[in-house]
Amino acid sequence: MLDLALFLSAFMTLFVIIDPPGCAPIFATLTQGTSKKHQREMAFKSVGVASVILIGFAYVGEWLFAKLGISLDALRIAGGIMLFIIGLNMVFEKRTETREERAEEVLEETADPEDISVFPMGIPMIAGPGTMASILLLKSRSEDLNAEITIMAALISVLIITLLSFLIAGPLMRLLGKTFTNVLTRLLGVLLATLAAQFIIDGIRGALF
Repeated sequence: MLDLALFLSAFMTLFVIIDPPGCAPIFATLTQGTSKKHQREMAFKSVGVASVILIGFAYVGEWLFAKLGISLDALRIAGGIMLFIIGLNMVFEKRTETREERAEEVLEETADPEDISVFPMGIPMIAGPGTMASILLLKSRSEDLNAEITIMAALISVLIITLLSFLIAGPLMRLLGKTFTNVLTRLLGVLLATLAAQFIIDGIRGALF
């Protein structure tokens, strides 16, 4: 049985980091003018690539960190700082600007911007450093198989929402509007900064006590 409290905590953390409402306009921009079939293919492939990376990193990342001699408490502190910076960027709209600039660079660098599933949508839009750090931090808190399943269920749920947001990216942009998206981004940024502060506190407590 899923732990509802853990599921909601993991879901909110991953939702804020991946930010489906923020990724959808970028996806719509990069696939603008292409066929509906191509847009569907890019949506499924983008989320598929990110899913393989994130699920693989969730199980291999901890082993890799152990081989490098990095403790989970150090990961909590470093990951918390990273997520805190992302949260601040979201509050001041720097993250949105960076994503839009990256999307423009992709369009400018190639005359045929057809396959955007691996870069920039799969990596780093969905499976970025912040998402990888988050999944490792959450997984490090799982004490049993049930908790692990709960966290992975939260990840899969967010990825499904991301896929749906890509599939309806055009209508979604018109429905939400830029003002609503800006407000939502700022609110999610505040929430992420708060969650990041808790990760840092947990890491310091674990390292010192």
